Amino acid sequence: MVWIFLLFLFQSVLMSPRAVLAVNPFCNNNRGIDSALGCVPVEMGPFVAWLSQYIFGIAGGIAFLMMVYGFFLMATSSGDPKAVQGAKETVTSAIQGLLVSIFGVFILRLIALNILQIPGL
Repeated sequence: MVWIFLLFLFQSVLMSPRAVLAVNPFCNNNRGIDSALGCVPVEMGPFVAWLSQYIFGIAGGIAFLMMVYGFFLMATSSGDPKAVQGAKETVTSAIQGLLVSIFGVFILRLIALNILQIPGL
């Protein structure tokens, strides 16, 4: 209950009235839908570009949290070889996932823009 109150408090403090009243021409021209995540485009090209930002951001955040978890496991392993090996595998998997996510952006741009020439990405 306290977290919900703090969330609303910080939201009202961080968002100035000028930012709330700012005009978004994309949504005002009926080319988007206002939502809690902002203006969601309804056309395919802008929607894929908008969605890819969130997907790759979430993937990077998860990879970072997995690395922190692996380092925590390594620090608390007390020298146990099996625990250290498990922690190393966790960190290695998180780094591999982060690299796949980063290179996924480049592969998406290569295929979508250069090969298929999809406009709007």
